[in-house]
Amino acid sequence: MAGEGVAMADSLRRSRAALTMISPEPFNAEAPPEALTGDITPTDLHYVRSNFPLPAHDRVLAVGGAVGNAMTLTLDDLRAMPAVEQAVTLECAGNGRLAQAPLPAGEPWGNYAVSTARWTGALLHQVLAQAQPADEAVEVVFEGADHGRYYQYEDIGFARSLAYAYAADPAAGILIAYEMNGQPLNRDHGAPFRMIVPQYYGVASVKWLKRIDVTTEPYHGEFQSHHYMYEWPDRPAEPVTLMRPRAQITDPAPHAEIPAGPYTVRGKAWSGTGPVTTVEVSLTGEGDWHRGHLAPPAGPYQWQDWSFDWQATGAGRHTLRARATDVVGNTQPDAPVWNRLGYGNNAVEVIYIVVRE
Repeated sequence: MAGEGVAMADSLRRSRAALTMISPEPFNAEAPPEALTGDITPTDLHYVRSNFPLPAHDRVLAVGGAVGNAMTLTLDDLRAMPAVEQAVTLECAGNGRLAQAPLPAGEPWGNYAVSTARWTGALLHQVLAQAQPADEAVEVVFEGADHGRYYQYEDIGFARSLAYAYAADPAAGILIAYEMNGQPLNRDHGAPFRMIVPQYYGVASVKWLKRIDVTTEPYHGEFQSHHYMYEWPDRPAEPVTLMRPRAQITDPAPHAEIPAGPYTVRGKAWSGTGPVTTVEVSLTGEGDWHRGHLAPPAGPYQWQDWSFDWQATGAGRHTLRARATDVVGNTQPDAPVWNRLGYGNNAVEVIYIVVRE
């Protein structure tokens, strides 16, 4: 058993090596920039967000609360259900926090706490149907095995909820996932099983899932009603839910040097109320937006490729800006919209590069 533990620790270190570490314990890390170039992010390049140290898990999922058929499920039970594979883009709610001023509280995330993986698992609505929720069900609470010291709490576990109507909706595509990119989940990504809630910021996709409870009252846990809230300076707070539209430039890299002449600018775009319908690029700070080419979505829950053919002329420093607009008309703001905990920053990305003759 000791040898097995050493092997697991070595495997974990190797899987973390390519990431940009934000904090060592609990482990938080951004994807490297090259991880945004492909359709699917390799597992060892996928960003990692954890609120607490890696937990122990008894490999059992309890389903209860206001249900007619409380039950426990093992990994084998979940695998016995119809397996569904979905490519899903996950973004940390704090992605881009470093660009807000004054600097908000929280982990100092840059712009690479976003990734796309193929997740395989059982559909949540089918699990809920087996549990026979009460007619008066209001919410579904998802509790992870992770726990620890957190602000004023000596020991608190991580839990989040979704409205019952959404959780039980087949169209939502919510998974209890046990595989990532065709392999069993590793510990950083929530083994043995986790939630995958498409279109929502990653906080909704509870890792190390150990319990699901149907409730007849709204849930007001720490990570539901206090943290992961937009605390605006001029209006009432509101919960972090759907990802906001965002376009990110993947090529050229910030501060890159490129030769004068034709150059294809490339990037990714995504939105929780997507699909994205338009990506525009600006070469100045005064507007002059030019429409780029946007690839159609490869799936309902994943980022899209975009490109812009640029004639790079004039030696020296040049700026590039990119912004996305989604199908319901949401467009990125020019500047970050500040909130106390620094969530949901989807301001237009600005990079500069150097053109050489």
